[in-house]
Amino acid sequence: MVNVGPPILELQSATVIRGGVRTLDALTLAVRSDEHTAIIGPNGSGKSSFIRLLTLEDYPLAVDRETSAVRLFGQARWNIFELRSQLGIVSGDLDASFALQTRGGNVDALEAVISGFFSSQGLFAHQEVTELMRGEARKALKSIGALSLEGKALTTMSAGEKRRVLIARALVRGPRALLLDEPTTGLDLVARHKFMGSIRGLARAGTTVILVTHHIEEIVPEIQRVVLLRKGRIVCDGPPEVVLTNEQLSLAYGIQLDVERNGDYYHVRVL
Repeated sequence: MVNVGPPILELQSATVIRGGVRTLDALTLAVRSDEHTAIIGPNGSGKSSFIRLLTLEDYPLAVDRETSAVRLFGQARWNIFELRSQLGIVSGDLDASFALQTRGGNVDALEAVISGFFSSQGLFAHQEVTELMRGEARKALKSIGALSLEGKALTTMSAGEKRRVLIARALVRGPRALLLDEPTTGLDLVARHKFMGSIRGLARAGTTVILVTHHIEEIVPEIQRVVLLRKGRIVCDGPPEVVLTNEQLSLAYGIQLDVERNGDYYHVRVL
C-alpha cells in the first residue's frame, strides 16, 4: 500500500460544456499528495478539459451552493498567480507559446527559469529580479541536470533542452505537484527518454506527478495510478496492471488493441 497525503485536487460531479458538448460529464475524482497519477484516453475523452479546470481556464457548471465542483490543495478559490506556486505546469503547448513570446529576445535558460516567479514568458524591465531568485533558478536547473544550460539562449537549444528548462521553470517556486500535459510532444526518442528520466527523478524526490498523455509508454514505473477517460467520464481507475489491459483500452478507444508489458513499462498496438 502506497502512503499518500492530503488531496491535491478534488473534482465533485464536475461538468464542463464547450461548444454545446459535455467535455466532462459529472466527473468525480481525487488525487492525493504522493499519488503519482496518469490520465489517459482517446481524443474527445475530456483530458484537455481536465487540464483547463486545473489551470482555471475553464469553470464547471455549478453543482449546488454547498458543494464546490473543483478544489485544489483543499481550496475552492485561488488567485492564479498563487496557484502557480503550488502547481507547476509543463506542456508542449507551453513550449511553443514560450518560444513565440520570446522570439528575438535572446532569453537564456536562467532568465527563462526566473520568469517562473512572475508567471511570465521571459523577463521584462519592470520585474525586480533578486539574487535569491537567481539562486533558486540555478538550484532548479541543477535538480534536473541542466545547470550547464544556464547561459544558453533558448533559440539555440534543442527541443529536449528547452523542455528540461521548462521543468526547471515549473519547479522554481517549489510546487507541491507537477502537471504534465503531453510533455514530450515534438521530442525525438532520445530526448523523450532523457525527459521522462528527469520526471522519474522528481517523482522519487517527492514532487507529485500528474501526467496527461496519449502515450502509454510514458507511464513510468513511479506512477501508481492510471485514470482512463472516455466521453468525459471515468471508465477505469486503478493501478497500471488493472487499467492497461487489452479489454479496458479496447473498450475506451473503440478498437481492438493489444497491450504488451515489458518489465514496468507498457506498450500498445492496434490489431
